[in-house]
Amino acid sequence: MSKTTDTAAPSASALYRAFWRWHFYAGLLVLPFLMLLALTGGAYLFKDEIDTAVYRRFEAVQTRVDTAAPSTWISAAERASGGKAVRLVTPEPGRAAHVVIQQPDGEKRTVFVDPFDGRVTGSITYGGVMEFIKRLHSLELVAPWANWLVEIVAGWAIVLVATGFFLWWPRRKGLGGVVALRGAPGQRVFWRDLHAVTGLFAGGLIVFLAATGMPWSVVWGKQVRDITASAGLGRPKAPTAEVHAEHADHGAVPWSLQGKRITASTGPQAPIELILGNVRNAGLGTPFVLSMPAKPGAAWSAAYMPDQVEDTRTLYLDPVSGGVLADIRYGQFGAAAKAIEWGISVHQGQQYGRINQWLMLGACIAIWLMGGSALIMWWKRRPKGSLGAPPAPADRRVYGGLALVVAPLAIFYPLVGASLVVALVIDQLAGRLIAAARKAGQS
Repeated sequence: MSKTTDTAAPSASALYRAFWRWHFYAGLLVLPFLMLLALTGGAYLFKDEIDTAVYRRFEAVQTRVDTAAPSTWISAAERASGGKAVRLVTPEPGRAAHVVIQQPDGEKRTVFVDPFDGRVTGSITYGGVMEFIKRLHSLELVAPWANWLVEIVAGWAIVLVATGFFLWWPRRKGLGGVVALRGAPGQRVFWRDLHAVTGLFAGGLIVFLAATGMPWSVVWGKQVRDITASAGLGRPKAPTAEVHAEHADHGAVPWSLQGKRITASTGPQAPIELILGNVRNAGLGTPFVLSMPAKPGAAWSAAYMPDQVEDTRTLYLDPVSGGVLADIRYGQFGAAAKAIEWGISVHQGQQYGRINQWLMLGACIAIWLMGGSALIMWWKRRPKGSLGAPPAPADRRVYGGLALVVAPLAIFYPLVGASLVVALVIDQLAGRLIAAARKAGQS
């Protein structure tokens, strides 16, 4: 038997332990957040169905021949809420118009108006239950800075999948634990196999969800939007130097156009009936979201955002004449913006209909299966009085192999990179402190 020297390559078992250790800590750090994102994201996939069920009493209206003037809808909503209308979602057949109201205290409400008689049928906090779920999904409800955690969690989710795939890689014959389950629910091997096999079939979808969720992040999303736009790969440029409007809210315009500024002429504001007439004459699909000018001289925008992203279209209209200033379609987006918009649509379960919706739901369920099975595995193997983390490999060179997996991710997502550096420093310090404590105990 040959003796191992310091120059010999690290053993496969040492490399396995390094990946196992990081997989363990990655799960420990992000699984609670990842499971929350999966729960809220899974619910958001059924946004339309949930909204219809919860607000049916406000939504359903009796269809009649004549409709009231849209200005009547706006006036009724403003009177009922005591605020100013900032957005209108045009009604679908048999359903109420939605008027978003900005109240004096800065809060928003959604007011439902019967388009046929202008009667207010109900009012809810802006966006209702699904807006609450969306804000919980982005962690905005936790704190303003908590959206940073979404970017970190998404990046670590990719680390989990990459290290998990390495740990899953078959090292023996047979299908047990590879694509099939062994044992019974009372045995740890059953939960280990459930965890691994679920990860095998759902890992790609989880990486996709993590990557396509990044455009909403407060750091990476904004930087990518700015970089792709400046490189000519993002949103279309403003058609003229005089054009002005700003739309930061999600749902007002597509992701690539959020923050787009368009200026227009000043003067008495055109009536909403003229604006809506020009939008319909331009052939914009329905229902669409009409955003009112935020300040004097700002343009109107009308955004049609169907499930199929290639049919997305946004009009900008002059606030005085009502004329179309810009007509922006998906085909005008740069390559990066097209890819990101497509990813967002698939992420939300819209692009390919029901199969897309159920596939994304399957990924969310898989996250819960893996999180639950990981907890049960840990509980069954944990030593008393200890966290039960896999031991650090004695040969530190094995971290070079781990770096090949995590370094590209750390470079592409800076916040993830920063958190990885912090985790590595803590891991090294903890290892040295434990070694020093053992040495002191032996002396």
